[in-house]
Amino acid sequence: MNLPNALTALRIFLVPVLVVVLLTRAEGGLFLGVAIFGVAVLTDYLDGYFARRRNQVTRLGIILDPLADKLLTAAAFLSMVEMGLVPAWMVMIVLGRELAVTGLRNVAAGRGILIGASPLGKGKMVTQVVAIFLLLLSRPFPVLAVPSLVSLWAAVFVTLVSGVDYFVRFRRDVVARPPVREGADAKDFRPPLELRAK
Repeated sequence: MNLPNALTALRIFLVPVLVVVLLTRAEGGLFLGVAIFGVAVLTDYLDGYFARRRNQVTRLGIILDPLADKLLTAAAFLSMVEMGLVPAWMVMIVLGRELAVTGLRNVAAGRGILIGASPLGKGKMVTQVVAIFLLLLSRPFPVLAVPSLVSLWAAVFVTLVSGVDYFVRFRRDVVARPPVREGADAKDFRPPLELRAK
């Protein structure tokens, strides 16, 4: 396993650790949870950086990286529902979008097409990360209550818009794509360069 994929695996490993730390509500657990979430987010940046720098963009990495992101943010949001920091209906919108996009990616991958992260998808991740940080810190620092609420609404909005964007791209790159000619091997067909970007 190369370094970028190892960092992605570390991010997945940190997901249950984050949930346990946040929900045990031990003294200092909230700040430890924020730190764990911060480390996980840092691995998200570093795996992409090293993959591009070392030319180690792999098919496994393209699939695992967004999955790790979804697990991380879903775990954080669900934990905050239990903590009373986030309305459950907003989290359900976020999770519904993530499940739908994951389904689209799997269908596309089954046809030999990898739908990479779009600018809107990356923006979605950024807004969600900012919202999670502010929401967690709003408990010990009430002055962050309003900014955290604004960031949460922004995250939900960008999440919905990016979800629509994936459906449009799926229709364009998968549904409307010419069928594989008879006798051709699907592995011979490679996605456009922009879809293979990490």
